[in-house]
Amino acid sequence: MGSGEWECQARFARKLPAPHSPLPTPRSPLPMKTMILAAGRGERMRPLTDHTPKPLLPAGGKPLIVWHIERLAAAGFRELVINHAHLGWRIEAALGDGSRWKVAIAWSDEGTALETAGGIAHALPLLGDQPFAVVNGDVYCDYDFSRLKARSLGDDLAYLVLVPNPEHHPKGDFALEDGRVRHEGEPRFTFSGIGLYRPELFAGLDPDAPAKLAPLLRAAMAAGKVGGEVFTGRWLDVGTPQRLAELDAELSETAS
Repeated sequence: MGSGEWECQARFARKLPAPHSPLPTPRSPLPMKTMILAAGRGERMRPLTDHTPKPLLPAGGKPLIVWHIERLAAAGFRELVINHAHLGWRIEAALGDGSRWKVAIAWSDEGTALETAGGIAHALPLLGDQPFAVVNGDVYCDYDFSRLKARSLGDDLAYLVLVPNPEHHPKGDFALEDGRVRHEGEPRFTFSGIGLYRPELFAGLDPDAPAKLAPLLRAAMAAGKVGGEVFTGRWLDVGTPQRLAELDAELSETAS
């Protein structure tokens, strides 16, 4: 699909060095589903999001969410769940069943956005009873999602991908010590919006009520049930029209 068929325009990307920690040996590789979070209203992106849902805003000739779909497909993920609320019908119309990327997309229509944990709880019937990956639909990154497929959660409830703190979020979200994510401590990093979760983390949530993810993660961290890594590659929270415009310029220049 050409860039002219997508609504709006945009631009930014920042580059950091790379390597990661070694991967543990997986216990038993199982087909893993991935959820892309796409239900947000994108208030800070208005007026761009008044008529175009944020995940469909284009950067480098394709919607933000398509960059994720392509990388997930390349990493071997075949079953995706995508939630939506604001202008959700436009997202379904644009992406269809996912067959053009050789993936199968199941849609979780929230009607009214349920926030991160509420949206995941609402989609649990589609995600199943095995660990699943989740990625925010409004970030751009070149993370290798096959790393999540190779992960074993062991007894953990979650595994988070953290990134160095961007200028707009200098205090970060969580600390990482010896592969364990803590609510307090130093050094601190920013949560990338990419994670691996057990369905049990969301047990007891009302599937039709809004719920935030952070309180669930903090409780799991207090119980020593959250692992993580720091990703030092390209990552951007596309949270403002300026960042989107810069990302579009960067990706368009790279493609030319």
